[in-house]
Amino acid sequence: MTEKKKTTIVLFSGDYDKAMAAYIIANGATAYDHEVTIFHTFWGLNALRKDALVSVKKGFMEKMFGKMMPRGADKMELSKMNYLGMGPKLIKNVMKKHNAMPLPQLVEMAQEQDVKLIACTMTMDLLGLQKEELLNGIDYAGVAAYIGDAEEGNINLFI
Repeated sequence: MTEKKKTTIVLFSGDYDKAMAAYIIANGATAYDHEVTIFHTFWGLNALRKDALVSVKKGFMEKMFGKMMPRGADKMELSKMNYLGMGPKLIKNVMKKHNAMPLPQLVEMAQEQDVKLIACTMTMDLLGLQKEELLNGIDYAGVAAYIGDAEEGNINLFI
């Protein structure tokens, strides 16, 4: 019996293109029969935010972070060539022409393929994010949970 291969990814970046790369790799690894974990921390948590505004009780600083961060994967900016928001529109148009799957659908596909999506609870506390603001069906854990998966991983990436 062969041992299951494992891929782990730390998604630290809040950039659309970098998050997209993480999810393309994750979905590709599942096609190669890997168990995959994506640990979302700091700005990478934005890929897990719900698009809709969720009414939760927050302090002033938490409200400010919530307003400054993009709400949902589709609203994330590009790492390069953002051009006051025109870059994401241009790249999404090019992706559509080439039938490339946009980030929100890559996230959905990852969930359907049982990729373990983990939201870092320490970062959630720091940024004032609450479970109700994030996608349904994800896991919540600290760095120890990620390390547990990563030390068994065949491939470990930091994006």
